[in-house]
Amino acid sequence: MQNKTFTEELSRRFSKEIKGIAELSEKRISVLIHPNALIQISDFLFNEKKFRFIIASGLHTKEGFEILYHFSNDKTGHIINLNALMSHENPEIESLTVLFPAAEWIEREIYELLGIHFKGHPNLVKLISKENWPEGTYPYRKDFKP
Repeated sequence: MQNKTFTEELSRRFSKEIKGIAELSEKRISVLIHPNALIQISDFLFNEKKFRFIIASGLHTKEGFEILYHFSNDKTGHIINLNALMSHENPEIESLTVLFPAAEWIEREIYELLGIHFKGHPNLVKLISKENWPEGTYPYRKDFKP
């Protein structure tokens, strides 16, 4: 897989859904997407380009809430990161469980720690700490005070 060819195809196909693309190395590409394009672009990566979903990670930054979705093409060794940025006021995004049932647990963890709502998630409840923090308390948010 040639990065330039792949990024050109991605840019052409999803011109309105992609905010930016950065080639981080020979085998790693980061794609900043509109949150509402997550399912569409993930489906393309999985079904057409044969990337598998690895994991997601969430952050609370000055700009808002970010989720990085990590995909791998095991045959070529390429990694694609989809980076979705949501507002501080309404951090929500479609659940990736419609494509990957295995995303259920990591989305629950991100919800529990950051309070990001995953629309359409089949079981969006706390995963590990239901007795530790009261409802509406998210310990990985910048404004969290223990």
